Amino acid sequence: MSGSLSRTCDYQKVEKMKNKDMLIKQIVKIMTSCDAIVIGAGSGLSSSAGLTYSGERFETYFKDFIDTYHLRDMYSAGFYPYETLEEYWAYWSRHIYYNRYIDSPKKTYQILLELVKDKDYFVITTNVDHQFQKNGFDKTRLFYTQGDYGLWQCSKPCHQQTYDNEDIVKAMLKQQINMKIPSQLIPCCPRCGAPMTMNLRCDQTFVQDEGWYQAQQRYQNFLQKHQHTKVLYLELGVGSNTPVIIKYPFWNYVSQNKNAVYISINLDDLYCPENIHKQSILIQGDIHNILNSVANEMRNDHDTK
Repeated sequence: MSGSLSRTCDYQKVEKMKNKDMLIKQIVKIMTSCDAIVIGAGSGLSSSAGLTYSGERFETYFKDFIDTYHLRDMYSAGFYPYETLEEYWAYWSRHIYYNRYIDSPKKTYQILLELVKDKDYFVITTNVDHQFQKNGFDKTRLFYTQGDYGLWQCSKPCHQQTYDNEDIVKAMLKQQINMKIPSQLIPCCPRCGAPMTMNLRCDQTFVQDEGWYQAQQRYQNFLQKHQHTKVLYLELGVGSNTPVIIKYPFWNYVSQNKNAVYISINLDDLYCPENIHKQSILIQGDIHNILNSVANEMRNDHDTK
């Protein structure tokens, strides 16, 4: 079943072993027959959906910041030492809005939902852009491990609670002038008065509120329920930045369940350990295009029955 045995595998040899059309048919068969699907999503999935952090999209929304601060992409721009909170929140309000509150350019997430909506599924993701819930996935089947662009927290933090930011982010976006927001819009903690910050896992100050722990428990319950069933662990766009959250656990779950299958789709970082290669399918390519091919094949397969 495997297209690769190790990280050092030659991708050209992978493609020669099985062409993509055959792999697509195999994925459809697995998705149709499995008892459950665990989706592990990384940044590559959102990038494939068009939510890119550099290039034309970055230049369109942040030209003034690029010209002034010589920024290279949205990721590094988030760490730039802006001199004032007015500038800091001018940048971050745009970053949040264009990556959290508008629709993604492509319907990648909707295609994925079409593939799994009739299955018993659960999603674990390191993405913070809320795209799963925004595109109709059941929020009780989602575990956002690293936070959410749509949430703020106390920067200290003085308490373990998060706050929705949509209204004030849109106000910041509308009222900013010369890359600065009005001072009265700077968000402060309602309890201690300290500056608010993003609810993103950057260090030990990350707030894991009640909702976070509830989602974690639902995920653990799902894994336990299906630890011996026919489970598809579908990894989409997961790289090597935080492999301990999705990639390594998926490998471990598959190694302990002879009925499980591991499928990884990504532009790169395609590899798996020797002990599960017979239970694995690795496909190098654009996630959107591959998911679309799987959806088309599934429709054709359904129509012929």
